[in-house]
Amino acid sequence: MRIVIVGASGTMGTYLADVLEGEGHELIRTSRSAKEIQVDTTSTQSIEAMFEKIGPFDALVTTAGETFVGPWKNLNDQNFKKGIEGKMMGQINLVLIGQHYINPKGSFTLITGALTHEPQINFANASAVNGAVESFVKAAAIELQNGIRINAVSPSVIENSPHYFPYFPGEIPTTMKQLEYLFRKSLFGAGTGNIIKP
Repeated sequence: MRIVIVGASGTMGTYLADVLEGEGHELIRTSRSAKEIQVDTTSTQSIEAMFEKIGPFDALVTTAGETFVGPWKNLNDQNFKKGIEGKMMGQINLVLIGQHYINPKGSFTLITGALTHEPQINFANASAVNGAVESFVKAAAIELQNGIRINAVSPSVIENSPHYFPYFPGEIPTTMKQLEYLFRKSLFGAGTGNIIKP
């Protein structure tokens, strides 16, 4: 399977790419800092250029998407756009543009998180854009053509990001192995329009 991983230089993307590549899949690793194929998901031109370079593919997984993290008193129109342009429109545009390059019966897997339904202090921006992405996934699933599937993976704080633990009191971290299998369910299963949780 030819799999594109957007955000392949991050904690989740690196782990997932390494696992899948070890199974013989053709992995195309992309990120802002990638050596071969760079992409800035806040730019539709950059996304289009990435797909032109990659050509046809079977699946796309994204673990990328910045949001504003900080106190409510510092939240304003300008920094709220960080999540809208990064995590929300970045992922939505990967699908809107990528649908013209993906092979029939391919799949898109986006990333959201438990903050959608369990907000935490300092993460209002992430909660809002996660909710938007999850609604997009459900809507896109009933309109995408050629048997193309779309799902979102929604983990809690992940075990390999302990610096975030203090922001998620009482939350049991999602292990990297759990995370792997959440993505596997989307990549290799038959479901579409699903929000896949631990």
